[in-house]
Amino acid sequence: MKVGLLFGSFNPIHVGHLILANYMATNTDLDTVWLVVSPQNPFKPSSTLLHEFDRLHMVSLAIADNRSLGVSNIEFSMPKPSYTIDTLTYLQEKYPSYEFVLLMGEDNLPLFPKWKNHEQILEYHRVYVYPRSGSVTTEIPEMPNITFIKAPILDISATFIRKCIKEEKSIKYLVPDEVAEYIQVHKLYQ
Repeated sequence: MKVGLLFGSFNPIHVGHLILANYMATNTDLDTVWLVVSPQNPFKPSSTLLHEFDRLHMVSLAIADNRSLGVSNIEFSMPKPSYTIDTLTYLQEKYPSYEFVLLMGEDNLPLFPKWKNHEQILEYHRVYVYPRSGSVTTEIPEMPNITFIKAPILDISATFIRKCIKEEKSIKYLVPDEVAEYIQVHKLYQ
């Protein structure tokens, strides 16, 4: 089984995440894509993050009807902040017959050499890089195991969605209806 791993805060999950994950699962050689909910990204402040279980639940609601996608809470029981190499190592030990592929936005590629043990990631795993709006591909050193995927670009951000909610503006079509309802019922991001 070849599993694409899309890491993120998903704070909240939105249609941009879902379209990308579904595209990667159905238009590449991947068998499935798991959305890995990160409790805390080492590069982002945690002050604006909802509790990880709320974010996990919203991802589960969003992908419930799509058998090509899965959700993972693997990082919930790991030390925080989470580092991709540690998660990949743990997943490979847990599922030795699976091949894990890291899905990464083009905007993260210039920072990739600063990631913890990035050489080890490239030695043992493939990385599929998808385009991101506004990212300018600079000179990137030649790196093995990196494949560029021409996926759709959607300029939607969780930051924009949270701002809309605070300003009491509609988020219809930005997030799945089930996620919008969950946010409204639990009065999240207000």
